Amino acid sequence: MSIFSFFFKRKPNNPKTLAQLLQKLKQSSDFATLEFDINGHDFSIAYFDSLVDPKLLQQQVLCHLQRDVSNYTTFSVRDLQQIIPVQRIEITSDVQTIETKLLKGFALIRFKNDERSWALINLANENLGLRQNNDSENEFSVVGPKVGFVENIGTNLHLLRRQINTPNLVFRELTIGTMSKTKVVIAYIDGIIDEQTLETVIQRVNEIEFDIVFDTSIIDQLLSDNSSSPFPSFVSTERVDRVVYALVGGQVAILADGSPYVITGPSTLFDFFTSPEDYYLPWVLGSFFRLIRMFGVMFSILASPVYVAVLTYHYEMIPKDLLGPIIFSRSNVPFPPTLEVLFLEITIELLREAGARLPTKVAQTLGIVGGIVIGQASVEAALTSNILLIIVSLAALASFTTPIFKMSNTIRFIRFPIILFASFWGGVGIAFAICLLLIHLGRLKSFGNPYLVPLYPLRVKDFADSFIRSSYPFTAKRPSYLRPQTFWRYDPNKAKKKKDIDE
Repeated sequence: MSIFSFFFKRKPNNPKTLAQLLQKLKQSSDFATLEFDINGHDFSIAYFDSLVDPKLLQQQVLCHLQRDVSNYTTFSVRDLQQIIPVQRIEITSDVQTIETKLLKGFALIRFKNDERSWALINLANENLGLRQNNDSENEFSVVGPKVGFVENIGTNLHLLRRQINTPNLVFRELTIGTMSKTKVVIAYIDGIIDEQTLETVIQRVNEIEFDIVFDTSIIDQLLSDNSSSPFPSFVSTERVDRVVYALVGGQVAILADGSPYVITGPSTLFDFFTSPEDYYLPWVLGSFFRLIRMFGVMFSILASPVYVAVLTYHYEMIPKDLLGPIIFSRSNVPFPPTLEVLFLEITIELLREAGARLPTKVAQTLGIVGGIVIGQASVEAALTSNILLIIVSLAALASFTTPIFKMSNTIRFIRFPIILFASFWGGVGIAFAICLLLIHLGRLKSFGNPYLVPLYPLRVKDFADSFIRSSYPFTAKRPSYLRPQTFWRYDPNKAKKKKDIDE
């Protein structure tokens, strides 16, 4: 434990007085304080707007206080039970209890003439964010929570507050869009986030000059370090658990009113191949599926270009046993391999785009029937070979393994330039295209952070959660490239301990 004592000491101290606690909570834009002076009785109500039910606050607290307090000559917090129709009002003077209750959806009532005890009333909105229509449809996972964000930013803030019960979770509200006046919230955990990264995010959001902001995807492009790159600079997700994990790891989340997607950053290339399901499965299975995902992406990118290069320039690479089937399948095809590949790749993209734009039932029928009919007809008409049809189909299937849709689009795009390089220069062209791709990725940044880290610059200690997902005792440390103020998420020594009931 002594090895990690230096890092544990850097954790932010809890407020010791109520004034310190309220001052800390006021950093967040969803923390509200109402002050009243009714017939000489001065009191105030403090609460988180994203956690309490506004109807309960108005009907059961504010109305009764404004109407009945004036009937008393002397009034204290212990008299609240007589006028507020709530089952239980908790009277306490413990600051830690007040902090915990406020983060659970309680409202704090304090009177000016009584500074030694305060009242806590439960006004939590238990049903907010648990509707049937906010499942994460586009980022589905078999294991783990299915709750996703919605278009209402208040609901989204409520979902984050319910998962991260700490006063260090701060929401900074901004307004962008000269005509839309869109409400944007920057979420981060104070004491973890790097101050320089936070200042960079706030400065870039404040400098956005745009008329109407419909979705966080527009903000994503406006904040990007390189808007000309096909690679997304930030992870865009509709899953609550992914955003919570990013905040705990030391990243920033940006929410916009009217958008069910939240962008998190600084992001790396590996973040786009990480699924929340990896952390809900045993680490061996999670690592295996993550490696399968990365292999699928490489296969999707290189399968068609390698076919073009081999059949155009490198016949000597074909094994003798495979040479006969390839010659037989291509004997009646009048097109060169490049046109053959482009024809099938564009056909697959047309089917995918048509399926995405049509209603669900029609899209399913189109995808199945269209793929079978067009593929079979293309082979029988000698427009393409059987082997290429299998390769292109497997490449299209492998591209669907990417958890983030924006990265999936990028993978679909970069296949075509590599196919052209392979058609002009064969295997040398593929190697040259991959080198250009790696150089481009090495130059990319996300909020000033390298895009290929921990691979480049090399951070060996951060490999515990990159290509594979190590067991939890080895993932206790936050990524060093994010420069968090507190490096340790939890004590790795305690995570290893396994005590039986008789110990």
